[in-house]
Amino acid sequence: MTSDQPIRLDATHFDAKARQWDDNPVFRERGQKIAQAIRESVPLHRGMSALDYGCGTGLLSFPLGDALGAILLADSSSGMLDVVSEKIAAQGIGNMKPMKLDLLADPPPAQRFDLIVTSMTLHHVPDTDHILRIFHDLLQPGGYLCIADLDQEDGSFHGPAVDVHHGFDRADLGLRAVQAGFTGVRFQTVFSIAKENAGAARDYPVFLMTARRSGT
Repeated sequence: MTSDQPIRLDATHFDAKARQWDDNPVFRERGQKIAQAIRESVPLHRGMSALDYGCGTGLLSFPLGDALGAILLADSSSGMLDVVSEKIAAQGIGNMKPMKLDLLADPPPAQRFDLIVTSMTLHHVPDTDHILRIFHDLLQPGGYLCIADLDQEDGSFHGPAVDVHHGFDRADLGLRAVQAGFTGVRFQTVFSIAKENAGAARDYPVFLMTARRSGT
């Protein structure tokens, strides 16, 4: 019997992949390129507190760590967080803390942040508008939101049976961010992922959206 149920890439899926995650050079390069774009787009400093939501193994936070203050690395995958914890300990890093967190299911952290970063996570979150409002509420006035994710595609990146957003239309996502209370929304292309699709190589662009919570 076949099932028409969509495939969910849940925490268990990522738990199984956590130990091999950093072996992928594309993942490592993507994190470096996104981090560099954030450095060039946001005036980072060591007094800033940050939340890396959907942190995975920390491939975005680690390249940003020397430019920021305390960083909370949050993910719903215990396997990913185990790898993060081991890397923090091995490198003797004092400004990073892992936390198991699903913002659509768990109570949000009590603290407020100067910066929220999230990479290749938004397309896994079912309710885009809800998570944008949560991000807005978690930021200090004047705080920055940096979202890196896929441009809108035809579903071939993960496959049509996988239950995710097929990337994002920049104009639509920007409007949703404004409706959630953000200002100064900007987009840039920061990376491109090459994947084999139907026997041919295809590029899937990755954007960085930056925005601010209003206030001073």
